[in-house]
Amino acid sequence: MPSHLAKFVRVGLAAALLPTGLSASAQAADKVLTVYTYESFISEWGPGPKVKEAFEKTCDCSVNFVGVADGVALLTRLKLEGQSSKADVVLGLDTNLVEEAKQTGLFDKAVIDTSTVKVPGGFSDDVFVPYDYGHFAVIYDTQAIQTPPKSLKELVEGDPNQKIVIQDPRTSTPGLGLLLWVKSVYGEKAPEAWAKLKNRVLTVTPGWSEAYGLFTKGEAPMVLSYTTSPAYHMVAENTERYQAADFSEGHYIQIEVAGILKNAPDKDLARQFLAFILEPGFQDTIPTNNWMMPAADTSEPLPDAFGKLVQPKTTFLMSPAEVAANRQAWIDEWLKAMTLN
Repeated sequence: MPSHLAKFVRVGLAAALLPTGLSASAQAADKVLTVYTYESFISEWGPGPKVKEAFEKTCDCSVNFVGVADGVALLTRLKLEGQSSKADVVLGLDTNLVEEAKQTGLFDKAVIDTSTVKVPGGFSDDVFVPYDYGHFAVIYDTQAIQTPPKSLKELVEGDPNQKIVIQDPRTSTPGLGLLLWVKSVYGEKAPEAWAKLKNRVLTVTPGWSEAYGLFTKGEAPMVLSYTTSPAYHMVAENTERYQAADFSEGHYIQIEVAGILKNAPDKDLARQFLAFILEPGFQDTIPTNNWMMPAADTSEPLPDAFGKLVQPKTTFLMSPAEVAANRQAWIDEWLKAMTLN
């Protein structure tokens, strides 16, 4: 989840756990809001700096971002810290992790108006607030592949000489998304599909950045990413070289969410931030800083590049409860299939 701009600019960046520095004006504020998120969200190219500036103008507070590698790493850190966590808000889990996050008992209800949220599949929850979304996709290099796969079946059964880089579902939200995408399409035959697909897999990386870095360096002509990824290249690099393959079965969606911890040092401020997430001051930063789709209204129209993106005809989204109940078994299934000779 899986944050694209910082990822694009700093592809291959090692994961870090690092609080951002506070501005001089913010340091003078008495109230501090601590937000755990993924590292690329708070890089200078990500949404974080703009979100921090916009919210601090409204809250008479300082925002302290703490970044980890990925949504999976966020959940792992929360489990390790337990009730001793210093976070007010956690931003960067996705719907595939929220049930497991609830089971920790660490999160409180949001208690804010989410009527403006608009995400495919209609996800809603009384604890977690969606702030962006994107469909997973196979991104291909048009200079290396003239005829991209038009379905998951074509990807699985295609030329093994045309490689793809994917992410590990144990450590990466995109990797988990691909796991659930394959399960959604193939069901009980997913192990057979993985056994075929592994012949096309150049490597499995811990996270998105490593995978996309190999792809843009030309190590493989395909990579697992998002339908929105080509927008970055069109807007920031003025090139349409990298495109998303439109799969006839449909695409699995990632919906990223934020939530409040029960032991939040300042719960009122945390809820104020959750409400702010759905306002233009936050949502305007998503399209061209996180390179995802906004989950609520923006004050400006999307860049023209977004009109050129693949628009999935079918959206796959498993319920959080189903994912939580089966995630480990399906990961074990994946491991077995991928390691068979």
